[in-house]
Amino acid sequence: MSMQAWVIGNWKQNPATNHDVNALLDDLLTAVNTEEQVVKNSCRLMVAPSCIHLAAVSARLKDTSVLCAAQDISAHSANTGAYTGDCSAQQVADAGATWTILGHSERRQYHQETHESLLQKLTHALTQNLGVVFCIGETQAQYDDKQTLAVIDTQLSVVKDLLAQQPELAASLSERLIIAYEPVWAIGTGKVPTVAEVSAMHRHIKQTVTGFAESLEAMTVLYGGSVNADNADSFAADPMIDGALVGGASLKADSFLMIANAFSRALG
Repeated sequence: MSMQAWVIGNWKQNPATNHDVNALLDDLLTAVNTEEQVVKNSCRLMVAPSCIHLAAVSARLKDTSVLCAAQDISAHSANTGAYTGDCSAQQVADAGATWTILGHSERRQYHQETHESLLQKLTHALTQNLGVVFCIGETQAQYDDKQTLAVIDTQLSVVKDLLAQQPELAASLSERLIIAYEPVWAIGTGKVPTVAEVSAMHRHIKQTVTGFAESLEAMTVLYGGSVNADNADSFAADPMIDGALVGGASLKADSFLMIANAFSRALG
């Protein structure tokens, strides 16, 4: 396991109001700052609010240890353009985000994100000095058909293509790119793969990216998919699992920090 774990909260299209965003941040920052919540330096925390809350959230997190990410960026342009409804990498970076999530299964499903659009997004993010949390994972049908490895390899080939276009990125990419393995059938369903299954998948992902460039051997790989306060300890105990991308459990500060503490303890 790397010396540092990452626990990232993907708020998705939540909360509904600024009032509720601030209440969540109050709880989170109070807990992070109190003695009993020892989220040591071994566990980095990050939250990804929706775009409309990004500036306010990042302003409140500015002098804290909690990082702020966008949930997506435009594929069309890294900065500006005639792309109604899109927010660019430059715009979200200017709003205070230092990372962005890309390729989440909900984006792939509802917005038909393609290999090409994800390659463009990845390129734009890195151009604007945003780190990227790149999500991959198979659907229930693909899992049932034993297609998981083929699906994962196809999704990871975006990284391979990025390096083919810009080989000079290889040296720093393991610090600027995090892979999040999220089996689609486990997201928000309560169905959870075994730790052994996840561990084997993470090993495969690490071996695959190391095949693209040896410097990617240090790649951080997170697990996402119904991670909660009850199962976090078992995931944290596995050396192949470098942290968690958390959905629903990140909308309550206590459950989010219980997950972070599980990973801190495992490293402690």
